[in-house]
Amino acid sequence: MAIQPIDLQTLFTQSDKVGKTQAIQREGLQIQQALQHVESQRKAEEQIRSVNEAQNTGEGAEKIKDQKRRRGEDTEEEEGQPKEDKKETEKKDALFFTDHRLGRNVDISG
Repeated sequence: MAIQPIDLQTLFTQSDKVGKTQAIQREGLQIQQALQHVESQRKAEEQIRSVNEAQNTGEGAEKIKDQKRRRGEDTEEEEGQPKEDKKETEKKDALFFTDHRLGRNVDISG
C-alpha cells in the first residue's frame, strides 16, 4: 500500500480544510466551557438570592409536642430543660452561696 503521487495531491489540497475544521472544533470546546462556566455562575447567584424552602421535617416531633400541649403535659419541659435537669441545677445552686452584689462594683483604689 504505497502512497501514489495522485493521493498526495488530493491530501495536500484537503489539508487546509482539515486544519480549519480542527481549529473550529477547538474553539467550539472553549466556547462550550465558557458557556457552562457562565451558567454555573448564574445558578450560584440565583441560589444565593433565592429564599430556600424549608425542608420537610415530617410530622413526628411537632405532632407529639402539639398533642402534649393540648393535653397540658407540656409542663415537663420549661425553658428547654426537662424537669429532672432543672431540679439538679436547683440543688447545685443551693449548695453555693451567691452574693447579688458580686461582680457589680469595680474597686479602683488600687
